[in-house]
Formats: sequence, C-alpha cells, structure tokens
Amino acid sequence: MRNERKVAVITGASQGIGAALVKAYRDRNYRVVATARSLKPSNDDEVLAVPGDIADRRTAERVISQGMARFGRIDTLVNNAGIFIAKPFTQYTEADYVAALGVNLAGFFHITQLAIAEMEKKGSGHIVQITMSLVDHAMASVPSVLASLTKGGLNGATKSLAIEYAKRGIRVNAVALGIIKTPMHPVETYVQLAALHPLGRMGEISDVVDAILYLESASFVTGEIVHVDGGQSAGH
Repeated sequence: MRNERKVAVITGASQGIGAALVKAYRDRNYRVVATARSLKPSNDDEVLAVPGDIADRRTAERVISQGMARFGRIDTLVNNAGIFIAKPFTQYTEADYVAALGVNLAGFFHITQLAIAEMEKKGSGHIVQITMSLVDHAMASVPSVLASLTKGGLNGATKSLAIEYAKRGIRVNAVALGIIKTPMHPVETYVQLAALHPLGRMGEISDVVDAILYLESASFVTGEIVHVDGGQSAGH
C-alpha cells in the first residue's frame, strides 16, 4: 500500500504558486515532496519538506533521494522555483546573471535529470515547467532579458524532453504565465499590471493551479506550452 499512491515533487514550495500546488496535489491524494530555500517541516505526514537552494545539485539529490526513501516513487515534478529580475539589459550585474541561471536553469537541470532517472524505472511520469509569455511576446515596458534567456530555454527543453521520453511513458509540458497575483507584486501595482493583459486583469494563483492539474490528467498532451496569460501571447 505504501507505494501505490502517487508522489509529486514541487520546487519553490514555500509560498505563492508553490504552496498552492502542494495543497492542490494533497487534495488529489498525492504525497508531496516540497522544497524551497526556507521551508519549515510540515505537520502533514504525507508532505516531506526538504529545504535547500535548488541551484545546488546537492539539494536536488536530497529532494529525490529522501522522497524515494520516504514514499518509494516519483510520479510528477513541477519546476515552479524561479526568479524574475526586470532591469534594462545594460544594468544587469554579474550577480543577477548568476542568480537567474542558477535557479531558473541549473535548478531545473539537476532535479529534472534525477527525477527522470526514477520515472524511467517504472515507465511513467509527468514534468511541468513554469515559464512566461514574455518569452514570445516581449514588452518594452517590462525589460526582462535574463528571464527570457532562461525561461525561453525551458520552453525549448520542454519540447526536447517531451520527444526524447515520449516512448518511455514520460510526459513533459510547460505553463507560460502572464503576471500573477503573488507576494512578489505590491498591491499598489495591480491596476498597472492588470492593464498589460488583454483580459484586463492579473492572473490568480488558482488559474495557474488549474492549468497544471489539467496537464496532470491530460494523458495525450506532451510537449505543450500552455499560456495562462490573459491573452498576452495572442497580442495587443
């Protein structure tokens, strides 16, 4: 019985979208392995909290090895951890560059590689990346080259992995976001940010969770970039 229920690994799980995903997967009766830099132990025996910097491969190794030791399987990985630094291109610092590539790319690479190795053993699995619509639809008002560089890379990697592992039962998708109401955005910016979307509002965390849960159950969908962006990717 211990190994029959599915297990989801969620990065960036301490707040916002990540915390909501932990709850959503638990509501679906998944066991959850949650990781973030600052993460307190859970009162829920079915949630394993593994604190650490996702840019460090040793964190990814702990997340997957402890998840396997506790629950015996890995079924889903949601690569939610990410950082967004909006600056004019020439004002980015080396520290900005290292941080963005560390979390957004190295963080994805290490834990995804280790998760797939476990998924391959049982011939099934699902991986979801959180990316952004600005990759395809840049805005002069939101200078974000480092985010486009890294999240664009994740979009490309999503398609590549989906094809590489399609015959091995592992699906790989991405959710490309507009601007979502999270602790990252002060309330006083909401009106301005809402206007950047053709639907005239910011996204809710529930909009993102709904899209990921759709992909979780969509067994014939792989290699897809689902835009949850209020119409941004369609144009203005």
